[in-house]
Amino acid sequence: MRTKEQYIKGLSKMKRNIYFNGELIDRTDERFMDTLNTIGTTFEEAAKPENQDLLTAISHLTGQRINRFCHIHQNKDDLHKKQDMTRVLCRKVGGCIQRCMGIDATNAIYNVSYEADKANKGATQYHENFKKWLIRFQTEDLVGCCAQTDVKGDRLLRPADQHDPDAYVHVVEKKSDGIVVRGCKLHISEAAQADEILVVPTRALRAEDKDYAVAFAVPGDWDGVKHVVTIHNLRPREHFKRGFMPGSTDSYVIFDNCFVPWERVFLCGEWQHGGVLALLFALFHRHSYSGCKPALGDLVIGTAALAAEVNNIHRTPRVREKLAELIMVTELGYAAGYTASDLGGPRVYMPGVGFVDYGPGSYIPHSIYANVGRCLTGEAVFREAEILCDISGGVVATFPHEKDFINPATRDLLLKYTKRNPEMPVEDQAQFWRYLGDILCSASGGIHNIGSYHGGGSPVMEQIAITTQYDIESRKKLVRYIAGMSGGDREALAKPTA
Repeated sequence: MRTKEQYIKGLSKMKRNIYFNGELIDRTDERFMDTLNTIGTTFEEAAKPENQDLLTAISHLTGQRINRFCHIHQNKDDLHKKQDMTRVLCRKVGGCIQRCMGIDATNAIYNVSYEADKANKGATQYHENFKKWLIRFQTEDLVGCCAQTDVKGDRLLRPADQHDPDAYVHVVEKKSDGIVVRGCKLHISEAAQADEILVVPTRALRAEDKDYAVAFAVPGDWDGVKHVVTIHNLRPREHFKRGFMPGSTDSYVIFDNCFVPWERVFLCGEWQHGGVLALLFALFHRHSYSGCKPALGDLVIGTAALAAEVNNIHRTPRVREKLAELIMVTELGYAAGYTASDLGGPRVYMPGVGFVDYGPGSYIPHSIYANVGRCLTGEAVFREAEILCDISGGVVATFPHEKDFINPATRDLLLKYTKRNPEMPVEDQAQFWRYLGDILCSASGGIHNIGSYHGGGSPVMEQIAITTQYDIESRKKLVRYIAGMSGGDREALAKPTA
């Protein structure tokens, strides 16, 4: 496994293809350091002996110990540990750990490439291609990102019907040694800091959309790839440092007639499997959300409790009620993810059919519970911000800049008028308002809320997954029986789970 320093050194050797605010920059630019420190935590923590069981795993392909972010889930315990690993690490960095896109994409492609080869009766070698790629990914402890979301153009038109065919990434040419692709994937978290970009479809496809049914992996600095990046850094502190300064990025990843050799292609034209791959990556990623969002919930709960304490209102019934609400959403989201792990297995839900065996035997989280947890916690994001705003009051929006707290002309006066709770050091109170300002009033704080709401799929997508996969008919038959209506069935719900 790599160290944080080796990871950053590897990025420094990659070609420049990242554009930011009109500049061509490299991957170790100082403005990326908060993000690199965040991702670097996954290397630092995995190296600690006390974290070996949670943050590392044994590769089923090589038998070597690897970083769990590179692992293919082999059993329920792996699913549980992925969820707990995500929660633990997100707590440590105070936000997204930035590496779950890679593990979720690799697990999705691992299964779909196998099923595509099986359907093609040996005519393709997608799964073998992917396993060879995966062995290197695991052995070298690489960071992967997942490029799924297309620009989509006219939202009322399907991929092949678009006025501009490049609205979705698609194959423009097949050659004897590979394919040429064109298009753009956007909102791609940490693509600028990834060793490898994994590309998957974004939606269900039709036969006429077959050119858009493509999955592959290329290095982040591959010829024909350009990144236009947005950097989400908090305002730097000079005098009153945070305990940890997180960072993140998002990219428009543009594939400009990009050649991809066949050994890096994992799906090409199999439109039936393209939609499944889109859904399966979303499922794995929503399951990861049941680790990261509870971690963010832990932070929100702690922040709300401290805001009440700084304001000396922490013993009031109103605060207790709001803390209870935050705790319930946080732990219900975790419980849904834990249940998704516990009911997981080598199967997926097919509409109109039910759960069917799928893939070469690796474990997939239960779809209903993964989607329920993601939808429940995703929809709560702005309510949580409202609670923080309510408890904190307006001071968080107008708190003076840090240099005013070291200026002799204003320092003592500001400390005097900052003090609210007589039992808490005033310096801590001032530091807390700076921190809460980062969460509620900064550009990064606003971006975080949008990402928490839409990341892994907007709530409407989880609602679609839940209602199309949940057995509502059996519930209707049960009620018909209890009500004495025709068509009732007392045994309609033989099993206690969804």
